[in-house]
Amino acid sequence: MTQSGLVWFRRDLRLDDQPALLAAIASGKPVIPVYVHSPAEEGDWSLGAASRWWLHQSLQRLNEQLMARGSRLIIRRGDSQRELAKLIDQTDAVSIHWNRRYEPASIAFDTQIKTAFSAQGIRVESHNSTLLFEPWEISTKEGRPYQVFTSFYKSCLSRAEPPLPEPIPDRIPAPNCWPASLTVDELELEPAIRWDTGLQHTWQPGAASATHELQRFLQSPVFGYDVARDQPSQRGTSRLSPHLHFGEISPRTIWHETQQVLQQQDRSADNKGIETFLKEIGWREFAYHLMFHFPKTTNEPLRKEFSRFPWQVDPVGLAAWQRGLTGFPIVDAGMRELWTTGWMHNRVRMIVASFLVKDLLIPWQVGAAWFWDTLVDADLASNTLGWQWSAGCGADAAPYFRVFNPILQSEKFDTDGDYLRRWLPELKQLPTPWLHAPWTASAAILRQAEVKLGETYPHPIVDHAQARLRALNALAQIKISTGSARGGETP
Repeated sequence: MTQSGLVWFRRDLRLDDQPALLAAIASGKPVIPVYVHSPAEEGDWSLGAASRWWLHQSLQRLNEQLMARGSRLIIRRGDSQRELAKLIDQTDAVSIHWNRRYEPASIAFDTQIKTAFSAQGIRVESHNSTLLFEPWEISTKEGRPYQVFTSFYKSCLSRAEPPLPEPIPDRIPAPNCWPASLTVDELELEPAIRWDTGLQHTWQPGAASATHELQRFLQSPVFGYDVARDQPSQRGTSRLSPHLHFGEISPRTIWHETQQVLQQQDRSADNKGIETFLKEIGWREFAYHLMFHFPKTTNEPLRKEFSRFPWQVDPVGLAAWQRGLTGFPIVDAGMRELWTTGWMHNRVRMIVASFLVKDLLIPWQVGAAWFWDTLVDADLASNTLGWQWSAGCGADAAPYFRVFNPILQSEKFDTDGDYLRRWLPELKQLPTPWLHAPWTASAAILRQAEVKLGETYPHPIVDHAQARLRALNALAQIKISTGSARGGETP
């Protein structure tokens, strides 16, 4: 039997800028692409429901790409080490290539597999396809990890540009005989009870769609991204986050194609929007930097004093938040968008997160778990960074005393109420001055708009001004200096 090499796909479901695949092809041996579905190996963070739906579609698209180049995806299920060992025996494989993952459980498991197969004489190589820079490549002058984004990003920009992305290979050398494989359907990733209609109408997983979305974004008025990204009623963001999470597009591709647009602009042009977008890629790098150096933060606060914070157990409030029935329109609109589409606008993510941890005093870990299950872009590093930022307990976090006022946020970022009316049809007839806070409308206005508070739309489940004071009192209990509240929102 001819010797071959395995390429182990995980969250890198693409063929362009695919270093593990290119290294295997460069060996001159037949290449066998393989995916092993093994959720138990991901510890507490096996894929949530929305992500499993995306994975099903993405694996199908990857296999189509491979077949167009004379190859195919071999799919197995179970213990990864055992299944890879079987494939080595069945294909006479002498090497395994994979692209690195950085979640704590994945690092530990990959180290174990690499040690075991290397001891058997199998050549094992891991590569970077996920980040612009490896987490260990960026450090302070003292050799410590960064905990402030501005300093981290400045350090990234001071380094040489990331390598240019590599193109898709024209052909992938195939073995004479293919090993047995499951189909994607046999993995049973999609739910038995159909709930994903909104996902199907909103997204097209796969590398081709990722490329299309990037080009759409770069050809749009990206110059206004710094403003448009805060307007939830507009399509002002790239919507690349789920494609990035599943590795359908590489950050190097995004970085260099965006830089190319920047270089093509007139020097006198206002490039703040493009620079802001590139900085968002930097925030993703920062999230992975933190997760790698502080692996316990996926479940524990980085700031240890927050382990004493008097969080509340509030199943009624949590259920109202999850279902989009808090009585605060901007919060409810965001949570319904999430449930329907598997995604939520980033500005609204900050608002709903602040409401959960500060208005309701429910632990950030509870919110992170809900996002993990319902988001198609449920990236562990970014999810952790975002929730610890909102709770005030992480690196470069928002000060805890800065409590988002959901009414002011709604009025500022959805001034005309277009976003609210889309996701809260029961309020669509309410005049804009009262749309952001329906309980302030008179009985006559509510009646004319066919709104019955407590029936067609709920009363607010908390008084925001009182909830803000309760949050500040809770903060005082763990003796964190709040400093000056200047710049924070008013009750």
